[in-house]
Amino acid sequence: MEDLDLSSRRGLDRGMVISLAEGQWIRDKHNLFLTGPTGAGKTFLACALGNAACRLSFSVRYYQAARLLQILTLAHADGSYPKILAVLAKTQLLIIDDWLRNPLSEGQTQDLLEIVDDRYRQSSTLLVSQIPVADWHDRFAAPTLSDAIMDRVIHNAYRIEITGESMRKRKSLTQSGHQCL
Repeated sequence: MEDLDLSSRRGLDRGMVISLAEGQWIRDKHNLFLTGPTGAGKTFLACALGNAACRLSFSVRYYQAARLLQILTLAHADGSYPKILAVLAKTQLLIIDDWLRNPLSEGQTQDLLEIVDDRYRQSSTLLVSQIPVADWHDRFAAPTLSDAIMDRVIHNAYRIEITGESMRKRKSLTQSGHQCL
């Protein structure tokens, strides 16, 4: 949290970020969405909030969405799927990065529904995405399953839209001493 750039050009509300770092949203079992363009610092903020949650003794797990879906596919094959679901359900803060970057198959959509259903009002989920929330519904394969997922994650969620240019670009220019016009 100490290394976050909370300047206004990024669209971050300093008070809200500090409040989120205090963890009450996790105690209240709310969700959080971080959206914005590539390189805006969404993953950095998600990890900073995850670190702050760890410092508050919450259990936290971080997954990049495509890797989580691979783990679930393998778990179906080797019979460990129920165990993985139980671990995810017990985790107080689950962070899923690159949420809905790629459209999902019906099987992947079903797996995510099981995860969010188990977690609904039991724990908190932090979703990090380049895709605006308004476009999430269409990224799922099955409209009925999409409705169920969206209903469980949307209604008790905080939202932060990060703006500004890529932090990677800014850092690269700063380190090289050159400026692009």
